[in-house]
Amino acid sequence: MIQGYLHPDFWPVARVLEKQVDASGGGGAAVCIYHRGEPVVDIWSGRRSRNGTPWEGNTLALSFSTTKGVTSTAFHILVEKGLVDYEDTVAEHWPEFAQNGKADITIRQLLCHEAGLYPIRQHIDDASRMLDWEYMTRALAAAAPCFDPGTANGYHALTFGWLVGELIQRIAGKPYTEVIEAEIAKPLDLDGLFVGLPESERYRAAEFLPAWGDRMPGEGRDGVRILRQARRFFSWFGLPIDPVRMADALAPPGIADFDWNATGTIAAPIPAANGMFTARSLARMYAMLAGRGELDGVRLLSTSTLAQATEVQNRRIDRVVPFPMHWRLGYHRVASLRGTIPNAFGHFGFGGSGAWADPERNLSVALTLNSGAGSPFGDLRILRINGAAVNCADRR
Repeated sequence: MIQGYLHPDFWPVARVLEKQVDASGGGGAAVCIYHRGEPVVDIWSGRRSRNGTPWEGNTLALSFSTTKGVTSTAFHILVEKGLVDYEDTVAEHWPEFAQNGKADITIRQLLCHEAGLYPIRQHIDDASRMLDWEYMTRALAAAAPCFDPGTANGYHALTFGWLVGELIQRIAGKPYTEVIEAEIAKPLDLDGLFVGLPESERYRAAEFLPAWGDRMPGEGRDGVRILRQARRFFSWFGLPIDPVRMADALAPPGIADFDWNATGTIAAPIPAANGMFTARSLARMYAMLAGRGELDGVRLLSTSTLAQATEVQNRRIDRVVPFPMHWRLGYHRVASLRGTIPNAFGHFGFGGSGAWADPERNLSVALTLNSGAGSPFGDLRILRINGAAVNCADRR
């Protein structure tokens, strides 16, 4: 049963969510939409755990790469404050980063995935290292780019978080989690925006219910063999898909046994992957962006900074994901079942979540859920929600 608030103009969105939850095999989900600065959809349904605990309005869900949109927004607020410029080199703020030919990499290149630092498999010996911020930032500071920075783009699926997160810490002079709280959550009065979940909020967390069960496939010697065979297959047919490269970016050693539900996992900030969000908090943050930097009289970004942050930086086919993402500075283009939404931007995540803003329509949309797998950028569920939301907004 769908619960929450729904403006009559947006009833088709509830129908889409209802069908998706019915087909989820035991999971739950929430959708929140803002239009013209007002919440018009705030609904949820299904279960948040294997034992059938009902989803609630304040349920927090692991949202994987949707986290990058939050991390990027925090960085843009630091730009707005005059603490940093997109044309600065990363090493100006993080001197250790200059190792191995990285001295001239700019923040702009880092934010639009042009730094050549997407591999993670080669730099850590086990996925558990992702819980150790200092280890990860030291490893990435010592890494060498895998292509000439600025000449290509490759999705920094996991490394993006520590690279941008460490910059945020050094520029702001305080921990990343405190920046998220002080610069986004508090000004916008959000109670469900965490990257590094406090113990006091653990009771609200939905259990992640992956489609593959308790162990991710494709790991170990057999997994590497399968990836190499797939690479030869795609190469034979001339397709721009390299499964080995995708694994380098997305699957560190030991990821098959990594427990995304563990208390230690969701408590340690992984700024590209382990955000615990409510749909209403994500939608409200993106409503600020859809309102050209302002919501309810609170301005976090100027129109000038937002224009820079959302300008398309590259349209090339990505080296990690085999299609052009039209990378902005930390955001990607937004698609729906009715096609792309030209002026919209945001970030979707593995597992199906996603959130985005469209300043042209003054529309923001967020989906959180706990069941499924999908691609690194969501799946058909977010595309269906997006299409319904745009249709409703255009008819209104």
